[in-house]
Amino acid sequence: MKNKLFLTLALVSTTFSFAQISSVQVDELVNRTIETFNVPGIAVAIIKDGKVVLAEGYGVKSIETKEKVDANTLFGIASNSKAFTSAALAMLVDEGKIKWDDKVIKYLPDFKMYNDYVTQEFTIRDLLTHRSGLGLGAGDLMIWPDDSNFNVQDIIRNLQYLKPVSAFRTKYDYDNLLYIVAGEVIHVVSGKSWCDFVEERIMKPLEMDNSVASFARLKDTTNIIAPHVPIDGKLKVIKRYQNQLFDAAAGIYSSVNDLSKWAIMQMNNGQYGPDNKQLFSEKEHAEMWTPQTIIPIKTTAPYNSHFRAYGLGWFLSDVKGYKEVTHTGGLEGIVTQTTYFPELQLGIIVLTNQQSGAAFNAITNTIKDSYLGIKSEDYVALYSNRIKANEDSADKVTDEVWAAVAKNKSTKVTPNFATVTGTYKDSWFGDVMITEKKGKLFFESERSSQLKGEVFFYKEGNYVVKWDNAYLHADAHLFFTFNELGKVTSLKMKPISELTDFSYDFQDLNFKKI
Repeated sequence: MKNKLFLTLALVSTTFSFAQISSVQVDELVNRTIETFNVPGIAVAIIKDGKVVLAEGYGVKSIETKEKVDANTLFGIASNSKAFTSAALAMLVDEGKIKWDDKVIKYLPDFKMYNDYVTQEFTIRDLLTHRSGLGLGAGDLMIWPDDSNFNVQDIIRNLQYLKPVSAFRTKYDYDNLLYIVAGEVIHVVSGKSWCDFVEERIMKPLEMDNSVASFARLKDTTNIIAPHVPIDGKLKVIKRYQNQLFDAAAGIYSSVNDLSKWAIMQMNNGQYGPDNKQLFSEKEHAEMWTPQTIIPIKTTAPYNSHFRAYGLGWFLSDVKGYKEVTHTGGLEGIVTQTTYFPELQLGIIVLTNQQSGAAFNAITNTIKDSYLGIKSEDYVALYSNRIKANEDSADKVTDEVWAAVAKNKSTKVTPNFATVTGTYKDSWFGDVMITEKKGKLFFESERSSQLKGEVFFYKEGNYVVKWDNAYLHADAHLFFTFNELGKVTSLKMKPISELTDFSYDFQDLNFKKI
């Protein structure tokens, strides 16, 4: 429900005043965001001084049903789930069952990284801090897109085949797979699955009654969003991501009402409820909100941030002299953001059912500017212009590729498909097949069923694949290596568009032809 005790402020042109933002202003901001970024539905909560001062739904859950979003509507919060994994581990630290700097192999003997030193030294803390030495999103093709048949044991076994891009503990590169491993540590140590632990030990005490640790555990689906993706300029409902393998990194479904309870507990140093019970100790809460891995940052107005880092499940920075604790999350057709200013006792939660991160950034930044007392930019216009520029740049690259493909077809360029057909094996991703059917080439992954599509000749040694599922937005180059006899020996890949999600880590694949 909207809290009408907000101080109502008049809008001045396209900026907001130097005071706490009113519910009327939030309504205007969110509705404008919905229209500008073509987002069907958004839910927003503002928490101040331990109380929810706004929790509201806007727009629709699905463009097909037209049902309205409300404060109890469930969204996939995606990587905002990572903080629940770190909280679960903090609780086990409090109970003396683990230490942050325990070696992972103490609990998972089969855990193995790219060299023996890293394997032997890798700690539980390292699982959470994105400093493994692996590249951005390394190995994510085992979990992304949906419908792959990898399991937790595959993840643990295949980590050893992922090649580092930096020295161990020297550089930040965002990672998903190691949070899956962290979830397995929780399972081994507690005897409960990650989902059971999170629901029983975190959600139940906080009375997050409508939330679940995984979509598969949701009994009532009457108030849940559908994911949406723009395809060829038109918004469409897509199939929901449901791979439970990803749960410890991105599985939770929750609402702004339930996440407000989580936020209040977080900003109260782990305390919750009228009796001030402690979910985890203040000591371990501080550890989660302490910088662990430095992230490069350039100090700019208006926030004048001088540091950025990753803690344990949280991004940390200084914003106008205040500590900001935040995280984002993204699944296909869903993106979310949670932001806390503990010194201001301010929390902002924005959940959306489309994959435009500009939408949640525009809302969050406008709200936080009002509480920070700084003149707010027109973030909706700013991010809209930025998106257009980025898309124009990316389209220029992709259009050139597909124009060349079309020209090859029209001029009847006839490469010898037989030279590239066959089975190709990667050490961690498994086999892919390139086959010819009725004069056309096709790519198909044995272990990731959505990665299939038609292959087209682009230029010598370089083909491109267009995936059958257009909403992947991840068409890719195929680079073939030939030996002195003209036979293909290997295959490498990379995305065509610079805007392809980093979890399509084609660059980490190194196929050998069988």
